[in-house]
Amino acid sequence: MTVQLGQFQIEVLSDGGFGLDGGQMFGVVPKVMWEKELPADAQNRVYLGLTCLLVKAGPKKVLIETGIGDKFDAKFADVYAVDRSTNLLAELAREGVRPDEVDIVINTHLHFDHCGWNTRQENGRTVPTFPRARYFIQRGEWNHALQPSERDRASYRSDFFVDAEHQTDFLDGDAEIIPGIQVEVVPGHVRDLQCVWIESEGESACFISDLVPTTAHLRYPWIMAFDLYPLDTLAGKKRLLPKLAERGSFVIFPHDRRTPVARVAEVAGEIRIRT
Repeated sequence: MTVQLGQFQIEVLSDGGFGLDGGQMFGVVPKVMWEKELPADAQNRVYLGLTCLLVKAGPKKVLIETGIGDKFDAKFADVYAVDRSTNLLAELAREGVRPDEVDIVINTHLHFDHCGWNTRQENGRTVPTFPRARYFIQRGEWNHALQPSERDRASYRSDFFVDAEHQTDFLDGDAEIIPGIQVEVVPGHVRDLQCVWIESEGESACFISDLVPTTAHLRYPWIMAFDLYPLDTLAGKKRLLPKLAERGSFVIFPHDRRTPVARVAEVAGEIRIRT
């Protein structure tokens, strides 16, 4: 899927999909409500997309998120029902882009389903997948990812990202990466989650990351149990979503398999997909 945004061309790519427990995905929302949006399998897993973006910004090729990668064993693949019907590198190849042609990689955070292709295996070593790229992440998220708490330790795999450290630029808050692409820190899911704004010629798009992982999570109280700071998530959604609706921005949802990109509208105080 291609989105033309002013002078920028955005390619919506997929690293396949995976499954997570429905209760984890919807927190305090009862199953009788959320299963109407995302039906669960026999193990109570709901199936999610792994959306990444390639932004062609003039001469620059900017990759936002790198999916789940391939550095996991059969047990991991079974637990998370990993779908390898496509992957990020194959999708880049279909766009005619080699890994060494990517200039910038932006990770919204470092959970294993967002940074898997930051690195790859080569001759028994783990090396950066994108050898010329600069990687951008919040410094606080990097430090937390190296020493997570007992509550969120399972969400991090240091081998997915640490070997790209020498190519990584650490950010301390909101920042412009290149003209037209900025990151905004929106705490909630993790303390230093960063959403990515893309703007050109008066048009805008926002990779909203796990602040709103699927279109079902547009409802303000539908917040994941994974979120370390759920009240901050709520505040971030109530601040950001009306702004996106008012501006007519494209919203990119990281885990919605059916609707990875949409515009939203505010109707009677609720945020909905714009039809």
